[in-house]
Parts: sequence; structure tokens; C-alpha cells
Amino acid sequence: MTTKNKIFSIAISLSAAFFSAQNNTVRTFNLDLKETPAPVKIQPTMYGIFFEDINFAADGGLYAELIKNRSFEFDEPFTGWKQPNTKTLSPNLDSGFLTIYSEPAKTNKNYARITVLNDKNYILENEGFRGIGIHQGEQYDFSFDLENVSGNVAAVNASLVDENGKEISSVSTLIKGKGWQKYTAVFKSPQTVEKAKLRITFTGNGIVNMDMISLFPQNTWKSRKGGLRKDLVQKLYDLQPGFLRFPGGCIVEGRTLAERYQWKKTIGNVADREYLINKWSTGFPHRLTPDYGQSFGLGFYEYFQLSEDLGAEPVPILSCGMACQFNTAELVKMEDLDPYIQDALDLIEFANGDSGTKWGKVRTEMGHPKPFNLKFIGVGNEQWGADYIERYKVFEKAIHTKYPGIKIISGSGPSPDGEFFEYGWKELKQLNAQIVDEHYYNSPDWFMKNAGRYDHYDRSGPKVFAGEYAAQSVGVVKPDNKNNWLTALSEAAFMTGLERNADVVYMTSYAPLFAHADGWQWTPDLIWFNNLKSYATPNYYVQKLFSNNKGTDVLKIEHNGKAISGQEKLYATAVKDAKTHEIIIKMVNTDTQAKTVNIKPGTLKTGKKITKILLSAPQLSTENSFDAEPIKPKEEISEAKNGEISTKIPANSLAVLKVKIN
Repeated sequence: MTTKNKIFSIAISLSAAFFSAQNNTVRTFNLDLKETPAPVKIQPTMYGIFFEDINFAADGGLYAELIKNRSFEFDEPFTGWKQPNTKTLSPNLDSGFLTIYSEPAKTNKNYARITVLNDKNYILENEGFRGIGIHQGEQYDFSFDLENVSGNVAAVNASLVDENGKEISSVSTLIKGKGWQKYTAVFKSPQTVEKAKLRITFTGNGIVNMDMISLFPQNTWKSRKGGLRKDLVQKLYDLQPGFLRFPGGCIVEGRTLAERYQWKKTIGNVADREYLINKWSTGFPHRLTPDYGQSFGLGFYEYFQLSEDLGAEPVPILSCGMACQFNTAELVKMEDLDPYIQDALDLIEFANGDSGTKWGKVRTEMGHPKPFNLKFIGVGNEQWGADYIERYKVFEKAIHTKYPGIKIISGSGPSPDGEFFEYGWKELKQLNAQIVDEHYYNSPDWFMKNAGRYDHYDRSGPKVFAGEYAAQSVGVVKPDNKNNWLTALSEAAFMTGLERNADVVYMTSYAPLFAHADGWQWTPDLIWFNNLKSYATPNYYVQKLFSNNKGTDVLKIEHNGKAISGQEKLYATAVKDAKTHEIIIKMVNTDTQAKTVNIKPGTLKTGKKITKILLSAPQLSTENSFDAEPIKPKEEISEAKNGEISTKIPANSLAVLKVKIN
């Protein structure tokens, strides 16, 4: 993700420049299907997902913790917390007050000292992440660390209340002893509320210290305690992704090097992971979110675990000693780069080393003695220029000297063209780079016109990772961008070109992945969620249809001897799936008129049954929402006639045709 303010106009006349006005006659296209002269394999990593903690994607999203600033570590330690009956300029003799104590030597340095002067009147509340979502019939694990300092505080009373302060559910926990102890309780919710709050009161007066005040649903992904939000992971699982790229994105770089992502600080005991402000809290003036931090409850161990759950290759991206070049552009001197390189080497050991190695032992102690089998690592996010190339060289040499089997992903900058892009590619080709990451955020028209982008790429050069892309309905970094059918359809057209060139393009992923409906900074996004539910965008269903039907080998599908990449507003790609013994044809019609296609399979012997999965919409402006998903795949069955695969492709639609190979 970039913060560039590249402005472009997409005031396209849909009737003239994008969808030509035609008569009502349905045109027929005769297409030829054949094997490629030389085998072209589709990589298992062809379609993946890219997770970056933007739009409250981690805390407040995928990471199922419901309490914001649970250990008072934010730069403003009271963030998320309120004391309704406590006044700033008062001794608060009729209630009480909270102060922050700190132990700077610790990574989790802050805790709350709560002085209860009148237990009938003192209240402490947490607002959650734009509220706390709770579901009827579900149970929630409540926990906190507490030290009884003085007085006679006998119990902590916690309740979930709705927006009007009405109690929904409550628990009471007796306090025992004087030292720090962990206390637990379970809430049972009798109703569904999107924006509840946690309210804490006390029985007895006195002084207590509290830390790590936490609330998790029990119904998490794989029922893991302190785990991930189930509905969001399920949507990822349903994509059948070939890889998971994490944790970014620009948060890898940080606004400054001090704010960069450091993976070693995100593993081990969750309570000991050091808080960091999220880069995107101040990323965009139109969507400032000063209460956006990183607890790292979702850290590198959890990312690897999630990759394993999804059956996806883990693709971690690491800092190369360059802060975000759109922000401070701070650089580590070359002579000071060793710790960054060591972090990369240690990460590979953490993922792949046995229990006898230093970092393999850490992984084992966290509960995963079996290696994660890491195959890819990214050096930097979307850096550019000579400074990046200089640092990439050092990383590449160090990594491949110790781990020659690891595939390194390098970057070509934030744009798909221009001086920095050309320079980066020239240098990386000379260095025999393995995989180069390209990013494109552009208009739907750009995606249509670039369906043939990789037709003429050098087959002997580095492979391509289309690591971040999304069609922007208004413009890059515009808050009015929509996940409408126009953007999804244009991406589908572009993706036919990615798949057709699978000998060059090895990895692809849409970006960003997640967005909280009340806490987003960037739009469009693949999956939208609130505190209770989520929905899949039209763009999500395009990704799903391609990923679930990627096949194993590219086939040639042509019209008059040419690849179908926009002629007459038709786009197509074809693959063979050696596992399911199917031919899979993906066709995109961006015309306002339907088209009939007759596909001759040539020497490929096909069955009669044709399964057609269709994705379309009433209007190009149609969107999905929490209330309805008017755009989702529909399946229909037909039969081949005279040995030909014939079907009608409706206007403005994506069709996936599947036929068995005899």
C-alpha cells in the first residue's frame, strides 16, 4: 500500500470509451483451444492473499481481542478507557480514580493503579474497537491480571452493557491474596449487540493494580483461546490461497525506523509483546485514527500458524533498513545494516530450524515443534532507487550463502511504470533476482488495457509477483472509492492476462484485504466487516473464482490465432487441471451486449457436461453490503454440442466454464 497522491481521472463515458454502444444482435465468436507448444505450469502460489494491518485488520479485526488498549500501553494510556464518575480536577472522594504506573525495563511497561474511594460510585469502562460486538448464545472469556495493594477490595465486578448503559451480562470475581495473579471468568450473552461496552466496578474500597484486561469470544477459528475471528478466517480459507503475504505493506517499513515492524518483538508470551503505534493511524488526513495501535497479539508465530491452517505458503516481508520513502525516508547506514540482515537469517531459523537451534527452540516452546517449511522471504516492501538496490544485494548474498533454497522477493517500487520502476527492473535483472514484486492501484480502464501487460515480458528474467493491486473507482487514496462491479470486472479482465502468462507471473494478490466499516483508512478493500459480521465484495468473488479454479497447466485459447485480451471487449484464459481432469476456461465480457462463444477443443477430448459459473450484476455501480450480496457466483449446467463448448456470455460478466477431459 502506498500513500502516494497519484491523481487520475476516470471520468470515462461508459457508452463510448469503455463499453461501446452496439445493436442488440448477439455476436458469435469461434475460439480455438489447444495445448501450449511447451508446457506452462501454473504455480501453486498463483493466487494468494496479502494481509496488512490497515483498516483495523488486526486489532479490532482478525485478532479477536475485544478490548482496546488492554494493557494501557498506548502513547495516550487512557485511550479506549473512561471513568464516567471521575473528574480531572477533583480528589474524587465520592468515586475513585486511575493512574498509570510504569516499569520502563519491561516490554509491557504500563499498568493501571486504581484507587477505589467509594465502591458504589467508581466505574471503569472500555469502548472496544468502535464498540464491542457480542452474539446471542455465545460465551466470552474475560481475564485480567490484578495485584491487591491495600484496603479491602474483595471482588471485581464486570458487565457488558449496551449503548444506553443497560446491562446485558455480568460476572463477579473474588480477589485472593496480595501478589499479581491472573483471574478469569466467562460471560454468557443473552442477546446480540454490535456496540456494547465493558464496565468494571469493585466490591470494597482500596487500591489495586490491573493489567491485561482482556475479552475474547470462545467461538474463534479452530476454537483457539485468544485466537482469530472465525468468520474472517473462514472467508480467507474459502479463497484457497496459495500463499499468505504478511505483515505488510508499509507497516513493515514504518514512518520511521523506530516504528518499523520487528518480528522478534511479536513472538513469545502475548503479554510481553511490546506495543507499537500503527503507521496508518495518521496515514491519511481524511481518515485519522489516533486510537490505532498494534498489540501484536497477532504476531509472526500466529501468521505462520494461519498460513498452515489455510494451506498457504508463508511469505514474510522484512525491513531492509529503509523507512517509508513517502514519509521520513530514514535510512540505516550500510555499516549498521547487520542487525537487519541477522533478523532475516534468524527468521528463517525460527520457521525452519529444528528444536536444537536457538530460534527453532523458541518456536518449539511456543507449541510448534514441527518446522513451518518457509520457502519465500521478502526484502523490503515497495522501496525504490539506488539505496534499495544497494541493500538488496547485501541481503541476497547473506541469505543465499546460508540458505540457498530460500526464494527472495525483491521490489520494483510503488508504481507499475516510470523511472524508478524501470531502474529497479534493470538492476534486478542484472542481479538475477528471483521474484520481483509489482504494485498497481489504478483505474478500471487501466486494468482493461493492461490485460496483455505480461505477454511480452522476458521469459528468462525474474518472475513476477503482482503483490498489490486493485481497481480504484475514483482515484488512488480517494475516500469515495467503491468496491463496485465495474472495479471487479476490470480486475477479472486483467487477471486473465496474469494467468495466461503463468510462466512469468508466479504470485498475485489483491490489496488491501480487510476493512472495518467504522475504522477504515483506505478503500477499496476485499472483505468488509463490522463488530458482528462481514461480507464479501464483488472483487472477493472474482478472486475466489480464479483461485478455486486455477488449474495446473496453461492452455492456449485464441480467436483468429491471437490471444483474447480485449478484442471486441472479450478476455479469456484457459487451463487444464491434472488433479480434477478438467478444462477450465475463464471468460470476461466487458461489453454492454452478450456474446456467444463456440470453443473448439481441437485434439483435447472433452466430455459433454459443461458447468458454467457466472458472476454478473444489474449495474456496473452495484455493490455488495452487510444487508445483501447481489453479486455472487451462480452455477448452471449445459451440454456440449457437436464436440464444441458453446455458451452465452452475458454483458458485463465473468464466466468460468468447466468441462471434464475424457
